[in-house]
Amino acid sequence: MTSPSQTLPPQQLDNDEIDLRQVAAALNRQRRLIGGITAAAVLLSGIYAFTRKPVWQGQFQIVLENQDSGGGGRLAQLAAANPMLAGLAGVSGGKSSLETEVKILESPSVLKPTYDFVKVSKAAAGEDVSKWVYTDWTKGNLDIELVKGTSVLSLAYRDTDEALILPVLERITTTYQEYSGKDRRRGLTQGVAYLEQEIDKLRQQSAASMRTAQAYALANGLGIQDGMPTGATGSTSGGSVEASREAAQNQVNALRQRIAAAQLSGNTTLYKAPQLEANTEIYSQLQRVETRLKQKSALLTPQDQSIQRLQRERSGLVAYINQQTIGLLQGELITAEAQLASLTRPREVVLKHRELVRAALRDEKTLAELEVQLQSLKLDQARQTDPWELISTPTVLDSPVAPRKKRMVALGLLGGLVLGCGAALIRDRRSGLVFSEDELKTFLPCPMLERLPAAAPEQWSSTAQLLTEGPLADAQSVALIPVGNHLPNNQIEKLQRALGEALGNRELLVSRDLLASRNCSTQLLVTAPGAPQRQQLRQLREQLALQGTPLAGWLLIDPSLEA
Repeated sequence: MTSPSQTLPPQQLDNDEIDLRQVAAALNRQRRLIGGITAAAVLLSGIYAFTRKPVWQGQFQIVLENQDSGGGGRLAQLAAANPMLAGLAGVSGGKSSLETEVKILESPSVLKPTYDFVKVSKAAAGEDVSKWVYTDWTKGNLDIELVKGTSVLSLAYRDTDEALILPVLERITTTYQEYSGKDRRRGLTQGVAYLEQEIDKLRQQSAASMRTAQAYALANGLGIQDGMPTGATGSTSGGSVEASREAAQNQVNALRQRIAAAQLSGNTTLYKAPQLEANTEIYSQLQRVETRLKQKSALLTPQDQSIQRLQRERSGLVAYINQQTIGLLQGELITAEAQLASLTRPREVVLKHRELVRAALRDEKTLAELEVQLQSLKLDQARQTDPWELISTPTVLDSPVAPRKKRMVALGLLGGLVLGCGAALIRDRRSGLVFSEDELKTFLPCPMLERLPAAAPEQWSSTAQLLTEGPLADAQSVALIPVGNHLPNNQIEKLQRALGEALGNRELLVSRDLLASRNCSTQLLVTAPGAPQRQQLRQLREQLALQGTPLAGWLLIDPSLEA
C-alpha cells in the first residue's frame, strides 16, 4: 500500500515564480517559430516603409511683438491710468499673453482660408478630400509652437506634395500679417476715436466749471487762491496780514514774469518748468526726436525731407510743452492772485469758491492728460509697423521627414521578436511536454536516482551496476517503465541491455503496462526532458498509487549532460 502522501495530486507549477532558464530553454526550442515570425514582421514593415509616399516639411519662424511696448504700450498706459474708460474703449490693460496669441493664430478664423486652398489643390490633383476635417488637418500637417522662454513662434507644415509646401507657408505668413495688422489698427483707431470723444466732453465740462468758478470769483472779488487749501494762504501764526499780502504780491509778480518768458519762447526754445518735468513721457519723446535730428544732421543737409520732418516734429513738441507750461503757470498765477485777495475775504465765501476751483482744476488736469495720450496714439498710428517680424523665410527641408524607413524596419524587428517570443512560449506551453527537471521531480512519486548522459550510452553499464548493488539489491525481479511517448526506443534498448547484464539471473521486465509490471518486486522509471506530457505524468502518478507496487526511483536521460 502506498502512503497517503503518494495519493495527493502534485503541486502545480503554474503559480511558481518564473524560471528564466526554463523560459530561455523554451525560446531556444521554438527558435524556428521565432525566426519565422520575426522575418515576416521585418518583411511587412519594410514593404510598408518603402511603399509609403515621402512626406516633406517646410518651416519658418516669426517673432511676436510684446504688446506691452510700442503702440500696445500706449493702450496699456491708457488702461492703467483710466481702467474704466479704457474698458469702455475696448482696450485691455493687462499683460498680453503670447500663448493666447498663438491659440488665435491656430484658430479656424485665421487658417481656414489656407485649409480651403490646400483642399482645393488636393482635389484638383485627383485626391479624395470629401472626408477631410479641419482639426485633423491642423493636427496632422501643422506644428505651431512657441519656443520656450521666448516670443519666437515656430511653424512647420508637412505634406506629401513637395511643390505645395511653399505656397501654403507663404499664404500662412500673409494671413498672419493681415490678421495682426488688422487687430492692431483697430485697437489704435478705437483708442483715438474714444479719446477724441472724451476730450470733446471734458473740454466743454472744463470750460463750464472754469466759467462758474470765475463768475463766483468776480461776484465776490476773489481769485483762484481762494479755492486752494487754507495752508496756501500765506498767513501764519506770528506774522502780520500786511506781510502776507506783500509776499503774495511778490509771488504774483514773479509768476507774471515767468509767463511772459514762456510766451516769448514760442516753438523754438523749450521753456522748462519743474511742474511739467514730472511728465517724463513727453520729455523722453522730445529727447528721442532731438537725438535722431542730431544724428541725421551730421550726415544730411538741412534741406533733406527727413531732417525737416524731424524739425517740424520737434517744433510741435516744444510748442506743446511750452503751452502746457504756460497753462500751469497761469494756474499758479490765478492761485497767487486769489491768495492775495483771500486775505480780506470771509471764510464761507472762500470755502465755496474752493469747491468750484477744485472741480475746475480737476477737469483741466484730466483734459491735459487725455490730450497727451491722444497725441501719443496718433504718433503711433502714423508710424505703425507690423506686430511681428519674420526671422526665417519659409523653406523646405532638403530630405523628407517621413517615412523613417530604418526606424520602421527596426520597430518591425523588435515587434517581430516580441510577438515571436510570445507565440513560442504559448506554443511550448500548449504542447504539454515537460522539459524541466524540477517539474519532473514534482510529478513523479519517487526520488531521482541518476542522470544518464544521452550522448554516452557506454557509461550506462557502470550506473546500472551501482543500481543493482544499491536500490535494486534486494529485488528478485525489476520492471523498467519508460515514461513518455517521445522517449527514443534505441535508448530504452541500450538501458535494458545494461541493466540486464548488471542483474544477471534476476528477471528484468520492460513495459509501459502497469498491469504487467505489478508482479515484479520493484519498479524503475526512466524518462527524458520533453518526453512525457503533463497529463501523462498526472495519470501515471494516479495509476502507480492504485497499483501499490514499490518504486525504487527514476532515471533521467539528459541530452545536455556531457559524457
